[in-house]
Amino acid sequence: MSSIRRRPGSPEQIPSITAAREPLADDMARRQKRYLVQMGIRVVCFAVAVVSWGRIPMWASLLLIVAAVVLPYSAVLFANAGRERRDSDGSFMSPREVGGDGGPHGLGPSDRPEGPA
Repeated sequence: MSSIRRRPGSPEQIPSITAAREPLADDMARRQKRYLVQMGIRVVCFAVAVVSWGRIPMWASLLLIVAAVVLPYSAVLFANAGRERRDSDGSFMSPREVGGDGGPHGLGPSDRPEGPA
């Protein structure tokens, strides 16, 4: 028999270790490492574009320069996308009641359409 006592009528809730969040220090270290790797790739793209200018096709040099310009933006986005993720239904708007007693979710007396009711 288990030594854990349950209250009568309450369901037993056992926390799952797989549902535990990653520790903050590990999360920050992972994001910093990803940011530094992306910034390293940016520096390499820029250096290769400068050194190889005129030696490789122009489109390849321009592609490297575009990568060097776009990578900081994406690196910051990925570095800042951390623990604030939430499970949601994906809707950005909440449903609103129409009608009712004129409270905050309904129409007020002056907002109601005129005419016979």
